[in-house]
Amino acid sequence: MIRITHYIPNTLTCLNLFSGCVASVMAFQADYRGAFLFIIISAVFDFLDGMAARLLKAYSPIGKDLDSLADDVSFGLAPSVIVFSLLRGMDYPSYLSGVASFIPYLAFIIAVFSALRLARFNNDNRQTHSFIGLPVPANALFWASLVTGIHSCSQINTPHTPYIIVLLIGLFSWLLVSNIPMFSLKFKNLSWKDNKVSFIFLLVCIPLLWIFGILSFAIIIVWYILLSLFTSKRE
Repeated sequence: MIRITHYIPNTLTCLNLFSGCVASVMAFQADYRGAFLFIIISAVFDFLDGMAARLLKAYSPIGKDLDSLADDVSFGLAPSVIVFSLLRGMDYPSYLSGVASFIPYLAFIIAVFSALRLARFNNDNRQTHSFIGLPVPANALFWASLVTGIHSCSQINTPHTPYIIVLLIGLFSWLLVSNIPMFSLKFKNLSWKDNKVSFIFLLVCIPLLWIFGILSFAIIIVWYILLSLFTSKRE
């Protein structure tokens, strides 16, 4: 007989999915702060469902597939809609008038590569204790933080901004499916020797959060990528 506790991880995953749907709706309404908040809530549920599955030993093929579906909505579709809404509301140079209405749809490349990333993750045994490529929650937090943090800036809507956003879409989509090793924040113990990289990362994050507020999450993801690149070259 299946105990009721075995349903807890999938329930948490469904709450992750629900939060991702809410984030997507808010993003369509250009409520970037609300979308950012619900992406964070999704990330919390995503962390809790994995922890609950391990503690309760409630693993199942359905749970694994459901988790990937939820993650692609919360961390693939939601950030795509955030970027879509930002690009749709921008002013484009006159020479782009013929294609300007199509440019915002490039944002959904994020959702496509997030799905590819999740499919690879599910079938890659190398990613038990660390990551290969940028995790989808980190990518989602980058976009949600970046758009929310700069949306109120009066200087954001320049002729160059759409180009920068599109270039970032390409760069971060590549990072999702790249073979770059990236460290995990899973702690087996609290020793400095075994967790030096994670401790360095977290120590730098504290002043960034204090100084930059919402935008700090995007800066922290860039810091995470750079630190992963540096440490992987030294190993």
